[in-house]
Amino acid sequence: MANSKLYNIFLVLVGIVLGSFVSYICKDVAFLSWLSYGIDFGLESPLVLNLGVMRLTFGIGINLTLATVIFVILSLIIGRALAR
Repeated sequence: MANSKLYNIFLVLVGIVLGSFVSYICKDVAFLSWLSYGIDFGLESPLVLNLGVMRLTFGIGINLTLATVIFVILSLIIGRALAR
């Protein structure tokens, strides 16, 4: 059971990396530029926690594109087919 969860997490990460790469490559290609369409969301300015002796800065930003979504879905489908 734990291996299945780790395998799915691995597949999602592979899909994110490949989708981000394809999105970056295709942004300047006229007929494939739609793959790089997406949104950025997260914290605009990071949250800073000043404890006097130590300062902690928290922030997160996510760039979600169509290519990333497509490749995550494809990696899950292909990964599950290969696991059988």
